Amino acid sequence: KLNSYLLSFFTDLAISLHLFFTLVEFQFRLHLKFLKMNATIQQLQKEIREKQQELIAARKQLPLQEIEDYTLIDKEGKEVQLSDLFGTSDELLLIHNMGKECPYCTMWADGFRGFTEVIADRMPWVLISPNEPAVLKAFSENRNWQFKVLSFHDSAIGRDLGFEKLHEGKRSFMPGVSALIRKNGNIYRVAYDYFGPGDYYNAAWHFFDLFPKGVNGWTPKYIY
Repeated sequence: KLNSYLLSFFTDLAISLHLFFTLVEFQFRLHLKFLKMNATIQQLQKEIREKQQELIAARKQLPLQEIEDYTLIDKEGKEVQLSDLFGTSDELLLIHNMGKECPYCTMWADGFRGFTEVIADRMPWVLISPNEPAVLKAFSENRNWQFKVLSFHDSAIGRDLGFEKLHEGKRSFMPGVSALIRKNGNIYRVAYDYFGPGDYYNAAWHFFDLFPKGVNGWTPKYIY
């Protein structure tokens, strides 16, 4: 009986030890995989930061692009010259919006609500829209946009700066940003970029990308 008991005991012990070391090995392999993937992620992040610095440096090498002193219209229907938007600054951030018809552009503009004072503390900035002044006024106030908005409904600024196309008499728009400077009485564009999911100008997409399902079919809305 004693031998039978010892055999049973050591058999159970062997099974338990096998299961234990199998679990330890699984956890060890899982940890190694985590360390390997984490190292890959950190390396990719480092490369992205380095490429971003290269991009910033490359943009600084762009030749100045002189542009016109365009006439825009404020929410009350009054004309405003682009040059007047600089105020006492020699820099101006210009946001190109596609209008109320685009929920994506609306999402980007909604996101700027939290940066209204932050950006303005560094430089003047304005959002321009193809919507007519009355439409822009109603829409921007409904969205609680406290920043300056102007209409380029009757202006060629969007087309001249590459954010508007005309096809068979129909206008289409693209969202983005232009960095403008004023020098010796003239206005120049020194850099520009386009907006879209995953860009550097709207953080929401990056938060979604942290999860395995990512965006998971989500799209911007007018009402959340």
